[in-house]
Amino acid sequence: MSPHADAVEVMSAWRPQERGQEALRQAYLGFLAARPDACLRACEPGHITASALVFDSTATRVLLTLHPRVGRWLQLGGHCEPSDTTLAGAALREATEESGIADLRIDPVPIHVDVHPITCSLGLPTRHFDVRFAVRAPAGAEPVRSPESIDLQWWPVDALPADPDGTAGIHAMLAALS
Repeated sequence: MSPHADAVEVMSAWRPQERGQEALRQAYLGFLAARPDACLRACEPGHITASALVFDSTATRVLLTLHPRVGRWLQLGGHCEPSDTTLAGAALREATEESGIADLRIDPVPIHVDVHPITCSLGLPTRHFDVRFAVRAPAGAEPVRSPESIDLQWWPVDALPADPDGTAGIHAMLAALS
């Protein structure tokens, strides 16, 4: 399977509880129908990305990265790569690469979606159609910062870092899980 085919399947099957998320789900399906290259970072109008909200084994902390390009604490994740066959697989690969934690477990059902403007590796303004998944780390997992991060830290779910403009969506992802 290709990430595009998987994205169509995942977004077709997913039924979010929140009306705004349902509207975005429909927009994703329209974008995927219009763009066979929607999962490729070379798709200039925007592209599907896969994120992982990584929880510790007790689900009381989340692992966030201080993103060098954005300058904010965010969930782990990024672009689909040619080797990826599913969105959940892309999110898990990104989470493993960015955290250095082995044996992460992912729930393949999205928890949240978000579209946001960004200037990414294309060097041009574009949009990320981000599909977000919940991931659980094994007990005692200690992250190792990768070159893709300024910092990498566990944060208590009830004491998350400030998000000055509200676009990171970590609170929205947590709310979608409750």
